[in-house]
Amino acid sequence: MEPKKIVITGGPGSGKTSVVQKLQEEGFTCIHEISRSITLEARSQGIPQLFLSDPLLFSKRILEGRIAQFKSVSKTDGPYVFFDRGIPDVIAYMDCAGQPYDNSFTDACKNYTYDQVFLLPPWEEIYTADNERYEDFREALLLYGFLKRTYEKYGYKILEVPIGTITERVTFIVNHLKNNNV
Repeated sequence: MEPKKIVITGGPGSGKTSVVQKLQEEGFTCIHEISRSITLEARSQGIPQLFLSDPLLFSKRILEGRIAQFKSVSKTDGPYVFFDRGIPDVIAYMDCAGQPYDNSFTDACKNYTYDQVFLLPPWEEIYTADNERYEDFREALLLYGFLKRTYEKYGYKILEVPIGTITERVTFIVNHLKNNNV
């Protein structure tokens, strides 16, 4: 049986990567965020921030990568595969930036669907900037709203993960999946 596809999403600095790493440590299959590798690849080619200099190209690369990730997990062992961000995140970021895009983006959201979406809220106490993250906390709050609306637009019932320790958040996610037969 194909594993259930579970998205962990939220604005920058909300703890997604830490939660996904903890899920992986607990033996779950996890698909990691690809935007950092695309950003670093562009930087090695002399483009300091590809999303800012060519947002459509950056978004197309992200979309292609996320579709490839989605397709790659069909034969994965275990009941769940966790994704650090999903395909609709691409549209949420583009909408937030006011960036127009073609139907390939919306078609991807309709054609590649997930079984559950967990949304991590903005959390200023843990937010930190780094070399690949250009958003400040105000922008993280704004992106959170776009993420929520975008997933809802594509028919997802989002479950917000309460603020807490990484272990508490992972326990919340796993318990919800088991208790609701996801």
